[in-house]
Amino acid sequence: MNRPKQLNALSGDLMGAVVGALQELDADPEIRAIVLGGGERAFAAGADITELAAGTPVSLYENRRIDEWDKIRGLRTPVVAAVSGFCLGGGCELAMLCDLIVASETAKFGQPEINLGVLPGAGGTQRLTRAVGKAIAMDMILTGRMIGAREALGLGLVARVVAKEAWLDEAKRVAGEIAAKGPIAVRLAKEAVDQAFEAPLSVGVEFERRAFYLARASEDATEGLTAFVEKRPPDFKGR
Repeated sequence: MNRPKQLNALSGDLMGAVVGALQELDADPEIRAIVLGGGERAFAAGADITELAAGTPVSLYENRRIDEWDKIRGLRTPVVAAVSGFCLGGGCELAMLCDLIVASETAKFGQPEINLGVLPGAGGTQRLTRAVGKAIAMDMILTGRMIGAREALGLGLVARVVAKEAWLDEAKRVAGEIAAKGPIAVRLAKEAVDQAFEAPLSVGVEFERRAFYLARASEDATEGLTAFVEKRPPDFKGR
């Protein structure tokens, strides 16, 4: 994302471009992991306030731009958020839509919409609560408090925190690790983990079991198991 003067404020045009690019990459079978990043000063500092202020309840409902965000959850390819600097409001919601977050030690996370007389509208009240728990989510959402990268790591909001010079390189390295695995197993595992947030335990376990059987039926699984026995690196084909 590249609106540096606006700290990557998420206008409708920018979000449309982000969703379109992610869907295009997701449709390419050669792409096995995606990194979504912003700039060093900000992943995204929130929604485009000028655009939001100009909208009406009816226009916001009719243009359905927030609905576009739901398409990110439908991506099969894992997405790593590379976060440096501000990750606030819609930016935090966007990062939480990704599968994992690699954060610079400079990163700041928050849902400060309450300061503007509104509240998170793209999943922040739901995903933040699932990520950090009710007490912290209430604190952040009702007061607008920001948290730093280390606190976010301790709360389970982010997966890794690295030096400010390494945030993008580390995100790419993590994506490279994911891309080196069997793509069928990776996609099924991603779906199974998402089920842990969206379904009761019994349903999630049943989904996991069926996903495991499906993964085992792939050529990649046979290759991976055979390579382990033969003490050689596996050559996954995505079949």
